[in-house]
Amino acid sequence: MSQIRHALSVKRADDFAQWYQEVISAADLAEESGVRGCMVIKPWGFGIWERIQRLLDARIRDTGHDNCYFPLFIPLRNFEREAEHVEGFAKEMAVVTHHRLIADGKGGLVPDPEAKLEEPLVVRPTSETIIGDAMARWIQSWRDLPLKINQWANVVRWEMRTRMFLRTSEFLWQEGHTAHETAEDAKEHTLRMLEVYRACAEEDLALPVIAGEKPENERFPGAVETWSIEAMMQDGKALQAGTSHYLGTNFAEASGIRFQDREGGQQLAHTTSWGVSTRMVGGVIMTHGDDDGLKVPPALAPWQVVILPMLRDTDEDAALLEYCEGLKSRLTAQQTLGEPLRVLLDQRPGKAAGKRWDWVRKGAPVIIEVGQRDMTEGKVSLLRRDALWAENGKPAFATPSIDQVGETIPTMLAQMQQSMLEGAREWRNARITRGVSEFAALEAAFAEGVKNPGWVEVQWARPTGDELDEVVERLKALKLTFRNVPLDAEPADGACIFTGRPAVERVLVARAY
Repeated sequence: MSQIRHALSVKRADDFAQWYQEVISAADLAEESGVRGCMVIKPWGFGIWERIQRLLDARIRDTGHDNCYFPLFIPLRNFEREAEHVEGFAKEMAVVTHHRLIADGKGGLVPDPEAKLEEPLVVRPTSETIIGDAMARWIQSWRDLPLKINQWANVVRWEMRTRMFLRTSEFLWQEGHTAHETAEDAKEHTLRMLEVYRACAEEDLALPVIAGEKPENERFPGAVETWSIEAMMQDGKALQAGTSHYLGTNFAEASGIRFQDREGGQQLAHTTSWGVSTRMVGGVIMTHGDDDGLKVPPALAPWQVVILPMLRDTDEDAALLEYCEGLKSRLTAQQTLGEPLRVLLDQRPGKAAGKRWDWVRKGAPVIIEVGQRDMTEGKVSLLRRDALWAENGKPAFATPSIDQVGETIPTMLAQMQQSMLEGAREWRNARITRGVSEFAALEAAFAEGVKNPGWVEVQWARPTGDELDEVVERLKALKLTFRNVPLDAEPADGACIFTGRPAVERVLVARAY
């Protein structure tokens, strides 16, 4: 193949971190805001998030949840009720202490000492405590259960090291909360929502994930069990793409969520919480992006097809635009992946080639250029984002007739969606190392100089307490963490590589974001 001149200046293989930042900029997804750790999500980036919202929200509603909204500010006393919870979030909390500013006499503003709040307010890092207060009011009897609610909101966790979409001080997310009559019902629901996340990640984002339980040291603060979906990025690191928590009665006891049971006694409710965030956009970038920018799975793309008329500022432009409008009408009348095609006719001024590369970098699945000759011959010039280059190193344009393109694009997009998932899954599976039976072999797998080591599956005895802390420190020295114990893992059949005792399960170990 001839030498390809890619659209980005940084290649993934040379500097993955810098490549990631360049994709965000080149695809016009987001930019720094001037506030440390906070980003401005631009229209194309927010459009992708809106698609995640729409698709996931439909799945959440299908499981019987109603959407609602709770305040951004939470009284500090709410967190103090649940000691493990407040300890887990204490270092990340942003706190409001005053409600008014005054001039400092030097041209600046300072908090008014007389406007100090009687009680500090925490800027929402998560909503278990304030939603728990509401549940305590709403739930009186077993007949009120299960209670299933969800909210789309923003949260603030004061991060020391930030990276757009992956770890920001403010981010957007969805958080679901439920209360149940029994532990069995709550645990079943925890896993049901984990499956909702898995299905959304794989079927909508084409993001292959492994669902499983987090070890004790990785649990959500105050939870009895935490489950996650883990995705492998193209640098081999893991990304925790979503979590689902069984909270037992810990938060119910702290918030007073009690109900009259079927025999007339008083019981504590069993609660769950679960969430995904704009981190999933980062996962899409690092799973599907290439050296030409972003590639957006068709189910997720705000615009699945972009039509670029090659306008010349002449009298012939009107006929060309009419031809393109007819093509757009043909396409929007079609359906793919269960929805009408989303088609944009880009009439912005500028050369078609310049606009083409804008959309390549943004990752629009199909780009169609139409010039005067195409119109005369009843054709279009079509470029697939997932098959961008021909053998000669030039863009791999196809030239179907306008009738053909209207018929074939829906199938093309559906195939593209599936192939992106299968390709990412095949790539991930090839980079999970199994059969590691000694700690020294684990060290060797992640030794300095090993490029893109991926993940390693090991067997362990699931130690707890101080023994687990020692294991975690050994992994920390290698910059490794436990990811999860996969739901579909093979049964343990060997010794724990950390303790030498008989193993009870298999767990994934990796470097992570």
